[in-house]
Amino acid sequence: MTSFGRVSTALVTPFNQDGSVNYDVAEKLAVHLVEHGTDTLVVCGTTGESPTLSWDEEYHLFQVVQGAIAGKAKVIAGAGSNSTDEAIAATQKANKLQLDGTLQVVPYYNRPPQAGLYKHFRAIAEAAPEMPLMLYNIPGRTGQNLLPETVARLAEIPNIVAIKEASGNLDQVSQVKCLTPPEFDIYSGDDSLTLPMLAVGACGVVSVASHLVGQHLQQMIQAFEQGKVQSATQIHLQLFPLFKVLFATANPIPLKAALRLQGWQVGLTRLPLEDDLGSLVPDLEAVMANLGLLEAA
Repeated sequence: MTSFGRVSTALVTPFNQDGSVNYDVAEKLAVHLVEHGTDTLVVCGTTGESPTLSWDEEYHLFQVVQGAIAGKAKVIAGAGSNSTDEAIAATQKANKLQLDGTLQVVPYYNRPPQAGLYKHFRAIAEAAPEMPLMLYNIPGRTGQNLLPETVARLAEIPNIVAIKEASGNLDQVSQVKCLTPPEFDIYSGDDSLTLPMLAVGACGVVSVASHLVGQHLQQMIQAFEQGKVQSATQIHLQLFPLFKVLFATANPIPLKAALRLQGWQVGLTRLPLEDDLGSLVPDLEAVMANLGLLEAA
């Protein structure tokens, strides 16, 4: 088994009507996800609206989720920042809680060169050497691409064990696989690219859709691992409309709408995100109904 299993779920952050964090729903949703295909929960990542959360809210969410699942799955803290000092402080807090790892996004907005990226991630890793670290490359959001050569250098650091690769570039994924040791894990950062990335060496996905179809994703990845490629492809194609509709506008706006359709009290997103979905809701309902995802609701 890989560092963080096959399916990691990038957990949404539920909010109350007044915009405060709904920790009770976060707790219940975490338990539900672990019972339905999730190996690892990534708390306070992009899907968790981390840019709008305070450090205190994030730290409390780490504790709530960790307590809720009680060792039944792993917990990764979204501890990245475009400030190295802030990322180190958040990582050390996660380490004190004895979480299972941290997710470290490429520093956004300030667009550091590759040498700066290497030093940034190395400094975080060295500040908590017993804490496993997953790199997170998403140039569409950060404005900077973490190049395979830099990933290869970082993979030499013992506690940098994985990457969430969301560049959308399969050639880049192949190059990372060529340059890193076999035990370095590559996770798809895009649900729709999970199956293609498995074919070039990825081991799983950090998923948004797993809030709704975690068991299906487990079945797809396991079928691929067992050489049942046609079965894996069938599952991928069945889920593909869901993958696309969940990203019809900025994540996690459609996902929260989907969870509300299932009866989850996750609330709306925080500004500057906007939940005026317009014609998206009927499309979302149709896709979910076709997959049987509204029957329980």
